[in-house]
Amino acid sequence: MKPAQRSPVLEALRSSVLVVDGAMGTQIYERGVLLTNNYEELNLTRADFIGKIHEEYVAAGAQVLESNTFGANPTRLARHGLEQKLREINMAGVAIAKRAAAQATGATPFVAGAIGPTGPIYPVADEWGDLERIRVRDGFRAQAEALAEGGADLLVIETMRQPEELRLAVEACRTIALPLVAQASFDEGGTMSDGTTAGEIARLLVEWGADVIGANCGEGPKLLFEIAERMLEAIDGKDVPISIVPNAGLPRRVDDRMVYMATPEYFQLYARRMYKLGVRLVGGCCGTTPEHVKKIAAAARMVSGGERGAIEDPTVETRTSDPPHPIAPGVSVVATRDKSKLAARVEDPQARFAVSVEVNPPAGLSLAKALDAAKMLIDGGVDVINVADGPRASARMSNLVMVHRIQERIGCEAILHVCCRDRNYLGTVGHLLAAHELGIQNLCVITGDPPKMGDFPDATGVFDLDSVGLLRMIHQLNRGFDPGGKPMGSATSFYCATGAEPAALNYPREIERLAKKKRAGAELVMTQPVYDVAVLDRFLADAAPLGLPILVGILPLASYRNAEFLHNEVPGMQIPEDVRDRMRKAGTGAPARREGVAIAREMLAAVKDRPGVRGAYVMPPLGRYEAALEVIQGIVR
Repeated sequence: MKPAQRSPVLEALRSSVLVVDGAMGTQIYERGVLLTNNYEELNLTRADFIGKIHEEYVAAGAQVLESNTFGANPTRLARHGLEQKLREINMAGVAIAKRAAAQATGATPFVAGAIGPTGPIYPVADEWGDLERIRVRDGFRAQAEALAEGGADLLVIETMRQPEELRLAVEACRTIALPLVAQASFDEGGTMSDGTTAGEIARLLVEWGADVIGANCGEGPKLLFEIAERMLEAIDGKDVPISIVPNAGLPRRVDDRMVYMATPEYFQLYARRMYKLGVRLVGGCCGTTPEHVKKIAAAARMVSGGERGAIEDPTVETRTSDPPHPIAPGVSVVATRDKSKLAARVEDPQARFAVSVEVNPPAGLSLAKALDAAKMLIDGGVDVINVADGPRASARMSNLVMVHRIQERIGCEAILHVCCRDRNYLGTVGHLLAAHELGIQNLCVITGDPPKMGDFPDATGVFDLDSVGLLRMIHQLNRGFDPGGKPMGSATSFYCATGAEPAALNYPREIERLAKKKRAGAELVMTQPVYDVAVLDRFLADAAPLGLPILVGILPLASYRNAEFLHNEVPGMQIPEDVRDRMRKAGTGAPARREGVAIAREMLAAVKDRPGVRGAYVMPPLGRYEAALEVIQGIVR
């Protein structure tokens, strides 16, 4: 029996990546339970103890929790006289994990029923007798049935060193109507116990009917990254997700103690590589901890646009209502249109078209040139200045001080970009409260470019929050509560913009994520630069139900080389071939810049009267701020 193709787990894997939790057995041992105990029986005797481990993985960002049932098959349980408690132990394992999953602050993580090997090693398949095969398969089926009865969302077969035992486990689990992840385990040479290679077992697992295939355990992330490469190559062209769950390296003796050597930071490095390779699930096996999972979750946010927390059930209809946060006692919430002049402008369909231009902080110590540029733009008819937050992961003066100086010295509003890359949770709260104290009201909330894009690739990307989580935090501040849920006595009145990519490669996910941002508190959309009216029209139609005003991104091209770079290297940017051809024919220097301005003017003229478009967000190339005024002159001013 095959699971329904609309399974929430499989739907989530089609649209995003997932974070699997870490080790259970080594965590139990590290917390003082001797190996003479049966760890699966703890589901019955110490449920709170097992639940605490699950809860720590949930807090770390795990989106898939594996039940404490690795050895809960008849063969292993019989060694402890527990085979009669198989159903009870497996169902309890799922129930404990589900209770922990329910504690998640975001969407509920999936619970996977874990199924490990029986234990005996057979060097070759020929040594398996028919009766032995039937006994092993029936045992796996009994365990899978109990896990399903307990409410597992999926089944995970793991740490299988023998292809024949893996085949029997898959056959048994295929009788259960749940998604199936089947994972092999490999030695240091990259083969299973009988010499079967990663590519060979990958093809066999697809043939046997596993929904997700992969590997776990082993020598650590480096070996399993290589295994993933071989598996992906072997199933090239087949739409089958890959799952990789490595050990924290092999244990080594240090001062008479066996320890695992792979650090959380090392795991984060390889997790990011695995996700970028095309692996859909990454987690930790023996020796990994909640700290390892936290780093895996950070890697997942980096490669998937910063999303934090479990994947929401994609079969649930998207909701677009405001977040149901209460209002703190004695606090008056400021209406959206009253938060700032920008808010009043874009929230009023009859008001004049708004124009914002980006002016970034300097890399050095003086703000003089940036402030002069801002004043020139305001004098030229621009309404508001955007100030980015370390764009392209560059090291620059804080944009907080620049926005303050613009509002203080020039007397116009500015938009403070706030990204999640550089500040942890506490630092972000302090940054926002400082912005409030300085009278800054307009925010653009983004996840931020990863550090490796900039001049300091060894800098750590924090990503304690993603843009959705940050919007939720700000929405709470706007209602008078601090992030811990305590009343503050008053409220902030931030007007929150968010980014969107009309030309995103994964366009359905972009629209789904925009709906999440609206639910989290976004009030305005600022798009990536657009060069194709048809692309924008599609986006406007799909975003219309959200009712958010939109500022369309306009970026004048500087040269043909600039156009090719944006088209090929910047995610979410598509520049039509005819536009790139125009830039090629324009040559270089001043003629190319004039052509870039002409293309931007044509785009602005074509979109300014589109429904939902309330303004333009102009990004001058290479600090040529006069180009922004050339773009808007005669069209919106």
